[in-house]
Amino acid sequence: MVKIPSPRRLFRSRSRSTTSSSSGGSGSGADICAMVAEHERIEWEVRPGGMLVQKRRTPEEDAAAVEFILVRVSTGWQWHDVSIDATATFGDLKVMLSLVTGLWPREQRLLYRGKERDDDDHLHMVGVQDKDKVLLLEDPAVKERKLRSTTLAQLMGVPCHSFIQV
Repeated sequence: MVKIPSPRRLFRSRSRSTTSSSSGGSGSGADICAMVAEHERIEWEVRPGGMLVQKRRTPEEDAAAVEFILVRVSTGWQWHDVSIDATATFGDLKVMLSLVTGLWPREQRLLYRGKERDDDDHLHMVGVQDKDKVLLLEDPAVKERKLRSTTLAQLMGVPCHSFIQV
């Protein structure tokens, strides 16, 4: 019989390095909890030769194991509930929000926990969980460009008046 060591023993050296490298350590506790939770989700099997390996999954089981989370997105005066894969990126979330709000993904800025997130950041790596709130803002540079183009279009629509009469 093969005994799997406890998650605390597996991550002991890593947890010491993360707590010693961080000042305050409030984020390191969440990292350790995420690692232990990931370890508990892994299924193990013993092969006929006696080797302990991670259990294989079929593509159908992997598709069924995909977790979806509900993210509440605030645009200031409206709320949108978006269901998205937990391992998706903020860029994927922007694409989903473009269908709901009508803003192009390049015109959007997403803030989570007071920080603007890049398109390449994954939701689960940043810590987004089910029913968490994300703030959606329109990019100020794009908003200013739109305002300029509308005022310019209004000026171009005014017929020209000649100053000198011949």
